[in-house]
Amino acid sequence: MLFWHVGATTAFIRYAFRDPAMDLRFLALGAILPDLIDLPIGVVLWSTVEHVRLMSHSILFGAIVMIVVLLATRRGPTRKRWMLFAVGILIHLALDAMWQLPETLWWPLFGWEFATSGFASYGAYLADLVTNPLLWLGELTGLAYLAFLWRASDLGDPDARMRLRTTGTVSAPIGR
Repeated sequence: MLFWHVGATTAFIRYAFRDPAMDLRFLALGAILPDLIDLPIGVVLWSTVEHVRLMSHSILFGAIVMIVVLLATRRGPTRKRWMLFAVGILIHLALDAMWQLPETLWWPLFGWEFATSGFASYGAYLADLVTNPLLWLGELTGLAYLAFLWRASDLGDPDARMRLRTTGTVSAPIGR
């Protein structure tokens, strides 16, 4: 769910923090990192773990990243960028409704096992995802916000795209 995570996280954090100088590159990377880590592991180890939401989808992972950022950086722009990365990870958990999988969300507090999906194979799990209208609605919602941001920031202009690539900022005003 790439567009859901990047679009919804960006919309929520831009509105919550109202900081036009925030580096959206770090936020977007944090918003997809749990899937980048857990998806390949879950696919390869499906017969053992039966899910693609594993340790990176736990509060512990997000907390460790945040603590490392706090210990490794000093106040200023570097910490600000990396905190957006950590916040993106935590927002990812909320957007995945991880409270429905408490064994994974609170791992290893409830034991070393992760919640299972209930599907016998990754193919069956994937088929269920692809036919899930809520998944498509989330993807369309995220994509719609990203399209709005593209248009409002005039990212068709090479200079605006260069600004996004080099600073992570966009010119779109932040709503009230």
